[in-house]
Amino acid sequence: MHKPTPISGFPEWLPAQRLEEQRFLDTIRQVYELYGYTSLETSAVERVEVLQAKGEVDKEIYGLGRLRGQTNRWELALHFDLTVPLARYVAQNYGDLTFPFKRYQIQKVWRGERPQEGRFREFYQADVDVIAEERLPLHFDAEMPALIHDLFQRLGIRALLRLNNRKVLKGYYEGLGLAEERVPEVLREVDKLEKIGPDAVRRTLEESGLDSTLASRCLELSALKGTGPDVIRRARALGVRHPVLEEGLEELAFVATELSHLPADQVIFDLGIVRGLDYYTGTIYETTLPEHPGLGSICSGGRYENLASEFINRKLPGVGISIGLSRLLAHLFGSGTLASTRQTPTEVLVLWPSAELRQACRDIAGRLREAGVPTEIFHEPLALKKQIRYADRKGIPYVLFPYHWTPEEDLVEIKQLASGEQEELPLGTWCARRRPSA
Repeated sequence: MHKPTPISGFPEWLPAQRLEEQRFLDTIRQVYELYGYTSLETSAVERVEVLQAKGEVDKEIYGLGRLRGQTNRWELALHFDLTVPLARYVAQNYGDLTFPFKRYQIQKVWRGERPQEGRFREFYQADVDVIAEERLPLHFDAEMPALIHDLFQRLGIRALLRLNNRKVLKGYYEGLGLAEERVPEVLREVDKLEKIGPDAVRRTLEESGLDSTLASRCLELSALKGTGPDVIRRARALGVRHPVLEEGLEELAFVATELSHLPADQVIFDLGIVRGLDYYTGTIYETTLPEHPGLGSICSGGRYENLASEFINRKLPGVGISIGLSRLLAHLFGSGTLASTRQTPTEVLVLWPSAELRQACRDIAGRLREAGVPTEIFHEPLALKKQIRYADRKGIPYVLFPYHWTPEEDLVEIKQLASGEQEELPLGTWCARRRPSA
């Protein structure tokens, strides 16, 4: 007999946790669709050369093959994110898509890296992107954070969205006299600000050859954060001039105006965020939870110039954002922030007091289900105390006593376990009362 042991990096939730995960998934799907994004699901498997198209990622790829007869050369592998599959899909179906193409994708992805706390080898991502031909209006750069703010509000989570623009960073550094080829190196170091602090970043920049004045001036920009107009004013006050910098500031100003209706303490313009090295070219986003400072970013993304250049000779700019759902849930479960006592979607347990009432129980359950109320019938006529204990342990909020029910009279007794309140009323009346929340 083999003792079952969990596989590190592959989470499995308990029933109550799975219900919360489903609630999150349903809410994310609902909000994405409210903003006009259409669902896309691509195969979990891609060709290895497709997954490698955007760089060296061999350490992350799980190869796919049969146990017998498999050579060392992998032809197929599990996707490690949803961006590469999107690029392949858009190129493959280019002639059949209407642009701008607004899609969302909620799927599991797999990464072969060594798992760490809060990071997994199998996990859900919830991506939303819009892809255009040749030119993508800035309207969509503002729609992404508005959508995410709406989503977290509906989930009951206070989130902080931080925005920047890669053009601001690039233009500022080049305006200081930094050679264009050195900009990615500086960005790479500035991206470590939150991890190691400004003093350590400054030392690293100086060790790379920047003089102390230039290193300090690079960090001056990254210290700016606040409302859009305030940050833009202070960035211009630094006295650096460059066409790319000005373009980035103008784009930030547009996005700030579009988002001015959102709470200023929940949407921050932060010129210290970098978001990767080369992939993003314009607006960038990071989302954190202020009440969970150690968690880091749980939702990030930005604008990119050409999604599918490796697969099709078309310019397809886009902007998107991705939620690391499994990581977010793991933290909320682990911290006790997200706790559910319900282990089932069942709203009503129809009690089965005696064999003679079995038909009545079936009829009542059928009526409840027709009204959209998730319903169980207890599985055998045990003592009512045991049946009610079953409902309580599973977190079922209501139990129903079928003693007086007939198709003609329609009377039932329903008890709410949390309050102990019990009432007798027509079943149809109770169903009508529950329908708005069903």
